[in-house]
Amino acid sequence: MPLRVESDIFVVRQRGREVAAALGLEHQDQIRIATALSEMGRQLLAGAGGAEVTFAAATEAGQRLLCIELSSTTPVARDRFTPGGPAAVARLVDSLEISTAGPVTVVRMSRRLPPNAGPLTREGLAAIRAELAASAPTGPLDELAVQNQQLMAALEEVRSQRDELAVLNEELAETNRGVLALYGQLSEELEETNRGVVALYAELDEKSVQLRAASEAKSRFLANVSHELRAPVTAIIGLCRLLGDSASDPLTGEQAQQVGLVRSSAEDLLRLVNELLDLAKAEAGRIQPNWTEVDLRVVFGQLRGTLRALANRPGVELVVEEPPQPATIRTDEVLLAQILRNLLHNGLKFTERGDVRMRAQRRDGSWHLSVADTGAGIPPQLQERIFEEFYQLPGPARTAGTGLGLPYARRLVNLLGGALTLTSTPGEGSVFTVTLPVEPPAGAERAETCATEGGA
Repeated sequence: MPLRVESDIFVVRQRGREVAAALGLEHQDQIRIATALSEMGRQLLAGAGGAEVTFAAATEAGQRLLCIELSSTTPVARDRFTPGGPAAVARLVDSLEISTAGPVTVVRMSRRLPPNAGPLTREGLAAIRAELAASAPTGPLDELAVQNQQLMAALEEVRSQRDELAVLNEELAETNRGVLALYGQLSEELEETNRGVVALYAELDEKSVQLRAASEAKSRFLANVSHELRAPVTAIIGLCRLLGDSASDPLTGEQAQQVGLVRSSAEDLLRLVNELLDLAKAEAGRIQPNWTEVDLRVVFGQLRGTLRALANRPGVELVVEEPPQPATIRTDEVLLAQILRNLLHNGLKFTERGDVRMRAQRRDGSWHLSVADTGAGIPPQLQERIFEEFYQLPGPARTAGTGLGLPYARRLVNLLGGALTLTSTPGEGSVFTVTLPVEPPAGAERAETCATEGGA
């Protein structure tokens, strides 16, 4: 198509819209192509006096394109184009190139065809050419009227979009107000929760102080009461011993039996007092281990001799196995003997038939001293409760006692840097295991030395 006079701009615009429609471009893209053509045609007509306009359908890099080329009859310098004109046109099409070669300036534009456009066959293109040739272009006034209609439609669409944008902005503002209100509410609730947490921590600290004070008061009470009861109970035992002495006046059989009951009750009370005093010392941290090299064979031998007399129940045997060599450990001999004595005494007390067996094994740098019995066993739900103070197992297996032996033994084991554990199966027996390091924990002897020097 030639572009020579002003009226040709309207024809080129109309033909551009018709070609875009024939190739399947949407209505908005048709208007963009027509607008780009009229703008670049007007500038080439003003700058070069005319141009040739060519429409082509092509496929490049797998994309089907509508390509439009405007070739001026004379070269046009870049500064002859309207400022911002090419940039505005470039936003209407997919690509825009302006090049000058010799006496010709060429403007190339392209727009991608939609996927639903028909195939670009020779027959299809020939049909489009025939259709365009058969349609006579309208006059400038008609094209101007179409352009005005398109402009009004565009303005209406812009107004509609502006109204929609205003509604969206209002909804967004309402949402923001809701978010701010929710944020304020959440902030107040969080602040209230924080105040509650702070108050709870303060209450917990207060309860902790009260609990610590109560524990200290209990320890002092147990120590004072135990100490005060020790002397009269010891006196009662001494008097009973004197009454039963052969050097004293002889007692009748009934009197001797009564004195024996008094003495037995006093000895039980003295044992309870001693256990309470030991427990109070352990809770108050008054027991300081005397770290020495201990031969487990000596400890096991002493326990074997002293506790054999307690194994007087028919059908129950006390077995103390010899520890493997080398049988040395750095610990407190007195406290270790007391721990094992409590465990053996418990085993003998709760075993009606079978044996109570103590053995020692050394594994992974630790000694594992176990006391196993064939008693009634302990249910799983009660295996931790037996380490609570004054707790005794319910049922027919319950015997006389205070419920302080195992808690005291566990405290002593912890003091020596070890652990006391229990594995038990109801009906088969129980195994108490004392695990102690071969060497005392790091800093344990130093802490004892500092405590001794501080006490001195």
